[in-house]
Amino acid sequence: MEAEELEALAAPGRRRRRRRRRREEGSPPRGLYLLPHLITTANLGFGFFAIVQSFAGRHDQAALGIVLAAVADGIDGRVARLTGATSRFGMEYDSIADTVSFGVAPAMLAFAAGNLQVLGRPGWVMAFVFTVCAALRLARFNVTPARYRGRFEGMPSPAAACMVAATQWFVSFLRDNDLARFSVPEWLVACGVVALGLLMVSPIPYRSNKELDLRHSYWTLVFVVIALLLVIQEPSVTLFVIGVAYVVSGPAAWVWRRYTGKDLEEMPAEAPEIDPPARTS
Repeated sequence: MEAEELEALAAPGRRRRRRRRRREEGSPPRGLYLLPHLITTANLGFGFFAIVQSFAGRHDQAALGIVLAAVADGIDGRVARLTGATSRFGMEYDSIADTVSFGVAPAMLAFAAGNLQVLGRPGWVMAFVFTVCAALRLARFNVTPARYRGRFEGMPSPAAACMVAATQWFVSFLRDNDLARFSVPEWLVACGVVALGLLMVSPIPYRSNKELDLRHSYWTLVFVVIALLLVIQEPSVTLFVIGVAYVVSGPAAWVWRRYTGKDLEEMPAEAPEIDPPARTS
């Protein structure tokens, strides 16, 4: 019998032994191991879609791509933990995808929809500030332990990106319903983009969604249900209001704590960042 035939006969046995060894070691099946990476790839794909739509002048579609990327980013880490497929590779791949979806795509949307090209060089430089700050925020999230319990240090990049998307939808809503006949000044758009970028790299603590306890907090559940109903009724307005409230909540709470002298609960020095595989930064 030739060597090729012996190799073909032995291959099924080796595959069974590898599957048995993975089960004994507690490793997830290959399909489940790939699932979080596929969701991260969807995140990256939605970000690329948003960039293309921004170039094409379909700004509302670009905003939709950013929001869908945020949804994918919110579930890939949870799927990885549920399937036991967390890995350093997955975290790094997720950071690269987030840089595109929450760093490049929102800056391109703001630059195109806000007509920042009329500002010349300052226009694209101020849009680029958002991209740089998002990349720095993601890098800091990977290497810096959490400082406060239940808080992110700086505004999460998906929140900043969704604020850009929600603003685009809100402006379109006002125009479509003849509620505003004015155009947003280009300098105001540029300053807003820079402000969001600086909030991402700031040390201002922002609440983490990990604090939401729908099982034991009745009023939290009521609030979430009402918010979902409002989003279904009029997503453009509701998402914009929620986004503005979250953006302002960090600086407002920081000023309040400075005034009252109350401090947040600090994490132990050796503790890792909040839920590192979840990649919700």
